[in-house]
Amino acid sequence: MKLLSSLAVATLVAASPLWAEMPDLAGQEVTIVTENAYPPLQFVDPASGDAIGWEYDAMEEIARRINIAVTYENTSWDAMIPAVSEGQYDMGMTGITIRDDRAEKVDFSAPYLRSEMMMIVAGDEDRFSNHTEFAANDDLLIGAQPGTTPFYVGIYEVLDGNEQNPRMKLFETFGAAIQALRTGDVDLALSDSTAANGYVRASEGGLKIVGDPLGAEDFGFIFPKGSDLVAPFNAAIASMREDGTLDALNTKWFLDYKLGG
Repeated sequence: MKLLSSLAVATLVAASPLWAEMPDLAGQEVTIVTENAYPPLQFVDPASGDAIGWEYDAMEEIARRINIAVTYENTSWDAMIPAVSEGQYDMGMTGITIRDDRAEKVDFSAPYLRSEMMMIVAGDEDRFSNHTEFAANDDLLIGAQPGTTPFYVGIYEVLDGNEQNPRMKLFETFGAAIQALRTGDVDLALSDSTAANGYVRASEGGLKIVGDPLGAEDFGFIFPKGSDLVAPFNAAIASMREDGTLDALNTKWFLDYKLGG
């Protein structure tokens, strides 16, 4: 996978002090697990069938900076954190929010992206315009993946804190929740702004975002507890933030790229 021209800034750091200080892992093989269901961070391109996204581009650049050889495997969201915790994979990536309960099971990298939780609705939705109005109408339903930040935000910030609330409809993937929103099976899908903005732009008016953000979250890569990879990855992330590569990735995937286009 090649980084596009919007990331050309990365080629300028080879002679910089930041690059010179990068750990060299001598081509160490690193197996990374992902879900490929979280655009624009990582997903399967409907046109080519290739796995692409922000995280894939970032990982290519990290691999180049710290000299590792990366291979990818796929698993479901529910299985990912336990599998990495048990050492089945060296690292996991799928837009994973850094949380204390997860940090008891895995080690996180430094944050590589911050996002805000948004409310996605149908483009013609006019029954509510914020989470308070939504909560007041018992007929309205939320779609989310179990165990994810959108699920917990929906339960505790929008609804009543009851994790068995029947107004929360569960789906195996975020894409399935969006499809249920499109077909009218649910009335709201919660997502961080990265995926939310991607789906809304691609919908050409079929979806929109309403209300104020419902809090912010930081994303990190996950590793087995005590992994020696955390420090090198953090060094690479710091250098990519310093030289503008992270900003270039944000521009490419959140502004320039049209999901489904």
